[in-house]
Amino acid sequence: MGMEAFIGSKNERLNSQLTFTGEIDRMTSVLRRTLLIDKSRRENDAEHSWHIAVMAMLFSEYAKEKPDIGRVVQMCVVHDLVEIYAGDTFAYDVTGNQDKEEREQKAADKLFALLPPDQGEMIRSLWEEFDAMETADAKYAACMDRLQPFFHNTLTDGHTWVEGGTCRAQVEQRTAVIKEVMPEVYKWIEASIDRAIESGWLKP
Repeated sequence: MGMEAFIGSKNERLNSQLTFTGEIDRMTSVLRRTLLIDKSRRENDAEHSWHIAVMAMLFSEYAKEKPDIGRVVQMCVVHDLVEIYAGDTFAYDVTGNQDKEEREQKAADKLFALLPPDQGEMIRSLWEEFDAMETADAKYAACMDRLQPFFHNTLTDGHTWVEGGTCRAQVEQRTAVIKEVMPEVYKWIEASIDRAIESGWLKP
């Protein structure tokens, strides 16, 4: 039946919140390139967002500047909402990334307008802060966003790296924020990159 079966209430604010709640269910249909660790299928945006939100609760001890975990978790769960309309853009897709910002801004305008203005502005500000990657909270959230697919690649024979013909420099650039914010974790990343090259998953 879907949202066409939605019965509205006499409270317009509640109606807006329920409509938004129904719309974001579509995240479960947005597929990413990353494979699940059991290699059974590609993960979706909702799974990725949940995964990095939990990770954010685990790894803060390695951050040089301690983040506000509550705010970081909020960023993690909203950072990909715009992909409901804009689609997922593979990190190493040069062509796809050229118009990514424009597509996502249009998607944000459409999606966050479904909410009451105060909540739409609140969630959009979290999304924009994450995207700007300037604050300590946003940088830590970005670390989680980059660490999770990297981790999956190390356990799925470098699936997305092989698929995209990815080289070491691209991965190092993508994980540079982890090197800046979480140098202890980056030591593991360097060792994993070395192994990926030895295994033929990454180009030197």
